[in-house]
Amino acid sequence: MGTKNNPAAPLAATVYEQFRAELHRFLVHRLRGQKQDAGDLAQEVYLRVLRLKDSELVQRPQAYVYTIASHVAYQFRLRTEQNPVTFDSQAVEHAAENPERALPDELADHLNAERMVEKMLKTLPPMHQAVLVLCKRDGLSYEEVARKLCISTHTVKKYLYEAKARITASAWNEKS
Repeated sequence: MGTKNNPAAPLAATVYEQFRAELHRFLVHRLRGQKQDAGDLAQEVYLRVLRLKDSELVQRPQAYVYTIASHVAYQFRLRTEQNPVTFDSQAVEHAAENPERALPDELADHLNAERMVEKMLKTLPPMHQAVLVLCKRDGLSYEEVARKLCISTHTVKKYLYEAKARITASAWNEKS
């Protein structure tokens, strides 16, 4: 979803700038300390703000954002408590390094995860893909990615944010 013609884009930008740190702390608290999931859920909050058709109806942005965040955290906890998913990264690494010793289920899970990541990456524009891969897989800093791709650090951050948002939306749509 592009932000140029989106009437909620200014509200989303304001929400991001003004409430980013507090929203993250709020979500960590709601998730009982699960910091790794708080960032993903914050992305979902921003996406929901972006989906708003008439942002002028929002008179109190902070209250609106925290209401959305409460719902997102509740839905997440409900899903994980009903269907807990565990992921053992060491087992996946072991299966990848020693495929002859991997159990069929481990190998299938690893291949499915790889396919899902590839599928989601293909939905992104090429520059977004490049930024995401360089930052997340290769561990480059924003400045290093900016130099490598000949773009500004601000653009790297923007593309990374947009890539994460699209992947989060795609993952949520597939689960629904």
